[in-house]
Amino acid sequence: MSALLEIRDLVKTYGEGEAETRVLRGLNLTLEEGELAALLGPSGSGKSTLLTILGTLMKPTSGTYMMLGEELTKASDRELTEFRNRHLGFVFQFHHLLPDFTALENVIFPTAVQQGRETAAARDRGRELLERVGLGHRIDYLSTSLSGGQKQRVAIARALMNRPELVLADEPTGNLDRESAEQVMDLIKEINENEKTTFLISTHDDKIADACKRQIRVKDGLAE
Repeated sequence: MSALLEIRDLVKTYGEGEAETRVLRGLNLTLEEGELAALLGPSGSGKSTLLTILGTLMKPTSGTYMMLGEELTKASDRELTEFRNRHLGFVFQFHHLLPDFTALENVIFPTAVQQGRETAAARDRGRELLERVGLGHRIDYLSTSLSGGQKQRVAIARALMNRPELVLADEPTGNLDRESAEQVMDLIKEINENEKTTFLISTHDDKIADACKRQIRVKDGLAE
C-alpha cells in the first residue's frame, strides 16, 4: 500500500487571546490506500475537528495536509470544493437523505449537482450501487418509506457515487439498532475489500471499531 494522505504538525485553534482554545496540537497521521480504520476518542478530543479538516470543510490553523499529491492547506475554497467532489465521500450519523426524492434520486444527487443535470450514465451507476447495497427492490421508493438501516445504505451508495478514494464516516451506525449496525458495517467491509475504497470511521461503538483493521485514537489533540 502507498500513502493516500499524510498530515503533519496539524494545529487548529478557535478564538483569540484569552479565549483561544487549541483543539489539535500538532497532530500527525498517515492513512494508506485501501485502509479500513476507526477513529476513536472521547468528546472534546479533537476527533470531529480532524474529520472536518480531512473532509476539506475547514482549514487548519497550521500544519500540512497532503492527499493524492496535493497540499490542501494551500488550496483555494473553489479548489477544495472541486477536490472534495472528485475524491471524497461522506456518510453521517444522520443520513441526510432528501425526503421528497427516491432512493435512486438521492444516490445520483452528487453527480447531478456536479454535472448540472441527471444523465443516463449517472442513473445506471446509481442503480448499480443500490443493487450492490441490497436495495435493488427499493430503487423507486421515497426515502421516507425506508427503514433506518435502509436509509443508511442509501447514504453509503450516495457516498460512493463519484468513486471517491476516501470515504469519511461520522458515527454511521449511531442511530441504528444492533442488527442494522452490523449489516451496515458488513457492507462497508465488503466495499473496502472488493473496491479497495479507503474508509475512516469515527465511532464510539467498540464492536464497530473492532471490525476495522486499524484503530486511530485521538487524545488531547494528538493521534496515537
